[in-house]
Amino acid sequence: MTTDGLRAATEKMRDAGVPELAVRVFAAYHEQLQEHVAGTIPEDSIDPLTEVPHLDDVRPDDAAVAKALGRTVVVKLNGGLGTSMGIRGPKSALVVRDGLTFLDVIARQVLALRERHGTSTPLLLMNSFRTRDESLALLAGYADLAVDGLPLDFVQNREPKLRTDDLSPVEWPDDPELEWCPPGHGDVYVALQTTGLLDTLRERGFRYAFLSNADNLGATCDGAVPAWMAAEGIPYVTEVCERTVNDRKGGHLAHRRSDGRLVLRDSAMVAEGEDHFFQDTDRHPWFHANNLWVDLDALAARLEERDGVLGLPIIVNRKTVDPTRPDSTPVIQVESAMGAAVEVFEGSRALAVDRTRFRPVKTTNELLLLRSDLYRLTDESHVESTIEHPEPFVDLGGAYRLVEGFEARFPRGVPSIRDCTSLRVEADATFGADVVCLGDVRVTGGERTIPDGARLEGEV
Repeated sequence: MTTDGLRAATEKMRDAGVPELAVRVFAAYHEQLQEHVAGTIPEDSIDPLTEVPHLDDVRPDDAAVAKALGRTVVVKLNGGLGTSMGIRGPKSALVVRDGLTFLDVIARQVLALRERHGTSTPLLLMNSFRTRDESLALLAGYADLAVDGLPLDFVQNREPKLRTDDLSPVEWPDDPELEWCPPGHGDVYVALQTTGLLDTLRERGFRYAFLSNADNLGATCDGAVPAWMAAEGIPYVTEVCERTVNDRKGGHLAHRRSDGRLVLRDSAMVAEGEDHFFQDTDRHPWFHANNLWVDLDALAARLEERDGVLGLPIIVNRKTVDPTRPDSTPVIQVESAMGAAVEVFEGSRALAVDRTRFRPVKTTNELLLLRSDLYRLTDESHVESTIEHPEPFVDLGGAYRLVEGFEARFPRGVPSIRDCTSLRVEADATFGADVVCLGDVRVTGGERTIPDGARLEGEV
């Protein structure tokens, strides 16, 4: 069904040079919007995922790992701007530890992997049109990072934001760039195809891709997984971690009763009145870490069978055209999740991994944890815990929510929290150097300064 809104949106995409395959994928989602497709997964349509093999149980010998790594490419999703944290530019350009940005750490992880195993495992960033230039400039400092014949990045597709009233492309003359948005990280499969990289990688002998978020420094390339895939003919693997009460709102995998396939259910896909099932960590004990492994041959075959449209479930993201202005035109951004592809491949498997492979930074609370003395970077730039007990709960007040405010209030580094069980900062406090937090700490009051070397215990 072609409506005026769909026709205007697809014409705008073609005029901007968006590849025809990406236009077709967008059109399929637009038609679902018109049909009010809910995209929900009711509890009675699935069975919980319970028994999952652990990474340690599938680890082969070093020779098999090295062979698999020689056929593996590392893909980092790098389209995020970190606007929720007030970041200007790519989120991955934020300094996270020891003066290094996310991209610095990722580059060093890949170079160390190559040296350790004697491989030429490539790194590819999937950039957005807003993150590319700054990200590549940062990686330019690593002369040995590029692999001959392969780029360091590819750019995900873009699509128009849609007015909520008639689903036509929004117009915003104040800043026409804001009329566009990326289609979510599910676009990675389409972008690999439309850029020609999928064919190039396969022609160069690469069989597997490891996909993860650039802001998750725990997601290092472990060759045991593609070696396991090669040994057992597995087309797709998704990593899962044990769910805790803090993860109850995160997406999880389940078995679809109609065909037994694994499916990903995110919070937006929960049927009305079924949140209690979704958040039950005993019923659904594993959460989706968004670390994925894909057989490139299997991906090429699925794309060919489906004329390039994998049919990933739709995600309807409601925003305003200018995210900094709540009074600007309400829009819909049509998105998809790359993890939803688990249902596309027959024989997909889930693999349990330790929490060390899931260290995302979505808030300044998590930024404080990663910068603190709870962690260190190894010689191979892996993020390693320095404690054996659970990390403390951190809740920073509104003054710290944006990175600019966070940096201003920790001008000489974050406090020591190795011996802290919780840190709640309600005051607008600026911390001095070498502050130590012990036990449960709660900082209250108004604007204040914590002096150098202070030891904080209880309510301050």
